[in-house]
Amino acid sequence: MHVQARCSARLALTVVVVAVLAACSSLDSASQRIASAASAITPYKVEVVQGNFVSREQVEALAPGMSRQQVRDILGTPLLTSVFHADRWEYVFTLKRKDVEIQTRKLTVFFEGDRLVRHEGDEMPSEADFVATLGSKKAGGKVPQLEATPEQLARFPAAAPSAADAEVLAPADATKQYPPLEAPGR
Repeated sequence: MHVQARCSARLALTVVVVAVLAACSSLDSASQRIASAASAITPYKVEVVQGNFVSREQVEALAPGMSRQQVRDILGTPLLTSVFHADRWEYVFTLKRKDVEIQTRKLTVFFEGDRLVRHEGDEMPSEADFVATLGSKKAGGKVPQLEATPEQLARFPAAAPSAADAEVLAPADATKQYPPLEAPGR
């Protein structure tokens, strides 16, 4: 009886080994199919915009002698200000998009006291050039016309102001004084 049990155990072991080897090859081909299907599905990548976009037109508007507030009005709030470099503002702009090279532009503005002394940094694109880079691939990168031509403006003649409009533009009591916006002594 021992011999019969050994033979059946060997037979069972052989069947199990063959079944495991057969399963491995089918699992391998199944895993390859799953991997190829997974590579076809790509995750959504978010466009990341950091900092202030500064255009060429904004940089050209800067002039030595401007106050900090005037510079802030033109360029916006700086991305970086340092306690150790109080007379320097850093404007950094980064745009990360799927399948497009990362765009990074830097502009540094230097002050003496409250007055602008100089600025230096990367060459900035014009607003129209920047908008063209943002266009989708399907749109073909065509930049829309942002200003009306004189011919287009001529199609819409200006209406003569009515009596009600004239009254709003020039009120009867033009010498009326309004109270101050803030309480005195502030």
